[in-house]
Amino acid sequence: MTALKSLKGLHHVSAITARAVDNFKFYTEILGMRLVKKSVNQDDTSVYHLFYADERGNPGTDLTFFEIPFAGHTYPGTNSISATSLRVPSDKALNFWKKRFEAYGVDHDPISTESGRASLAFRDFEDQRLILVSDENNHGVAGGKPWEKSPVPVEYGIYGLGPAQLTVADKKLTASVLMDVMGFRETRTFIQDGQTVTVYEVGEGGSGAEVHLLENSELPKERPGRGSVHHVAFRVESEEELRKWIDPITQYRLPNSGFVERYYFKSLYFREPNGILFELATDGPGFEGDEDFEHLGEKLALPPYFEDQREEIEANLKPLKTTRS
Repeated sequence: MTALKSLKGLHHVSAITARAVDNFKFYTEILGMRLVKKSVNQDDTSVYHLFYADERGNPGTDLTFFEIPFAGHTYPGTNSISATSLRVPSDKALNFWKKRFEAYGVDHDPISTESGRASLAFRDFEDQRLILVSDENNHGVAGGKPWEKSPVPVEYGIYGLGPAQLTVADKKLTASVLMDVMGFRETRTFIQDGQTVTVYEVGEGGSGAEVHLLENSELPKERPGRGSVHHVAFRVESEEELRKWIDPITQYRLPNSGFVERYYFKSLYFREPNGILFELATDGPGFEGDEDFEHLGEKLALPPYFEDQREEIEANLKPLKTTRS
């Protein structure tokens, strides 16, 4: 088997919204993230795909959303990506965010230190489950860089993805894929709301390279909708490296997509045995191939292979003004 380089950590998380306009307002105006790309779901070009991130969409900083206008309510349960973490620089930043959430009426919990890091769980307007995690005592893969034009001060800004939380019916099945196929290592456990959480990390480790795994066989399977997470992606260095992963994933009998061209990165999708969708995605080329840095996210960006369909695609989308003054 061809030697594989270690995965580098989290690449992006993709979730579902029913209201792109309100989603854009929440994640840019309240959370202060930058919309670095306004595009379409390449598997269904009738819906938006919005990418929020640090200043330029560095790998490991992207929280993305597919707009599905008639998506129903999410019924949380097992075999799901049950929470998405976002990194902030310090414990002091969490105090800033707690006050900001109170001012904007954002549903949130008290600041907690259950995981060994200070954190602040909250929900967006569609009950998307999110956690701000302090990097004050974190070591490992570096975060990105907050956008200087954000409404949130840089010293408190969101600058990367933190641990992805998975809730599964059978922990052994998912843990086997994480460790035996993907090269994660088990590092510690902690108790959260009376449940044991097992932490796995990859590459340089740290908050930007962790998966937090909970087992709960008593919950029903999650019924996804608006406010749920579609998939989580992990970083691969290059296209050459990505292609090396196809054989071992196939040999492990994991249903997979094979190589997929996404233009902004290259991908490989597969489902682990509890049914959660994982993606491996390359660090590049990135988001500046069709927009310059100063104007990222302002226009509808389409990969070259969709340009001949632009008129039809734009006609099927509700207008979403993202140009900045």
